[in-house]
Amino acid sequence: MSKAARGEKSRVISTTGRNPRRGDSSRSFGMTLSCVRILAICGTRPDTVKMAPVVMELQKHPEEVQVCLAVTGQHREMLAQVLSAFSLVPDYDLEVMTDRQSLASLSCKVLDGLDKVIDEFHPDLVLAQGDTTTTFIASLASFYHKVPFGHVEAGLRTGNRMNPFPEEMNRRLAGCIADLHFAPTAAARDNLLREGVPECDVYVTGNTVIDALLSTAARPYEFADREISSALGSGRVILVTMHRRENWGDPMREACAAVRDIVEKYPDVKVIFSVHKNPIVREVVFPELSRVDRVLLIEPPEYVPFVHLMKNSYLVVSDSGGVQEEAPSLGKPVLVLRTTTERMEGVEAGSARLVGTDRGTIVREASRLLDDVGAYRDMSRVQNPYGDGKTSERIWDIIKKRFS
Repeated sequence: MSKAARGEKSRVISTTGRNPRRGDSSRSFGMTLSCVRILAICGTRPDTVKMAPVVMELQKHPEEVQVCLAVTGQHREMLAQVLSAFSLVPDYDLEVMTDRQSLASLSCKVLDGLDKVIDEFHPDLVLAQGDTTTTFIASLASFYHKVPFGHVEAGLRTGNRMNPFPEEMNRRLAGCIADLHFAPTAAARDNLLREGVPECDVYVTGNTVIDALLSTAARPYEFADREISSALGSGRVILVTMHRRENWGDPMREACAAVRDIVEKYPDVKVIFSVHKNPIVREVVFPELSRVDRVLLIEPPEYVPFVHLMKNSYLVVSDSGGVQEEAPSLGKPVLVLRTTTERMEGVEAGSARLVGTDRGTIVREASRLLDDVGAYRDMSRVQNPYGDGKTSERIWDIIKKRFS
């Protein structure tokens, strides 16, 4: 039974002071264990969405696995929303988030906190997802404790270690440390093999985000917010999200200008812009768009309403990696506000298109989908290359076999 079901609260681990060492926490796949102790770690909203199905799958097998969930709090409010959506209560909460902290400060606090968690829980395996600072530091903490590390959503690459920054290096470094690589696609697997990862340690599983998405989209949902409900009920809605570090400043202003151009050009189009909590994002978006007719700026929705926003939108414009994977399963074309992406499968399949942040390019590509029914149909009917909703089951089967 989960902590949420028992009504329990997370244990807060301080990132100051130290716990005494409690013996050797070294583990290996060579041992046979009747009950595998797994520490699952996440810190941001996107990686929590993707780790939640894995944790929930592990919780189905209490006789074979003891699962412990630790969150760093790299995203504070948005993290809590996702945990609530999946009825998960973490066993440990590092609470590392402070306003405008540097990557160095964040990394130090996460490493110190996870060092204490691993000391106390003594896992046989540590799992983390994707390319966040939390994930890289989780792999490093596992290495320091000689505990095997499993990387969920392994093998994504752009080929440019500075773009996206710091995510590209986060996932490369985590990949250097990982013992198990759960690659979402064959292309991700091939990236790992080219880097010299042993083939026996790489598994193509699909992406856990599709597990989360399909189960959530199937739930009935009605929007309590009248403005959102009204927008979705009249005309075509473009859903916009933007948050990536490389798009801060002028690139984000260019994208906002494109939004203004689109609603001016198409009287039946409304834009719902989910504005990230980061003050650097808000300092641009609100001055640029807050007084524009038919542009609705909203606080980042909780995960369940966000899925239903995508489901009821005509088109999605975003720099989010997760959205690139999710929207195709809902039949929604994605215009990607980036010049590179580690998720080329969607671009190659035709469900996503890289448009960068140039104002004219964004307007042109959005207009193509708003004007050309055939072009829209071609993008919306592509089979999602990222998964079938059974990824978490595959990950558990792999872990079970490796420890048996």
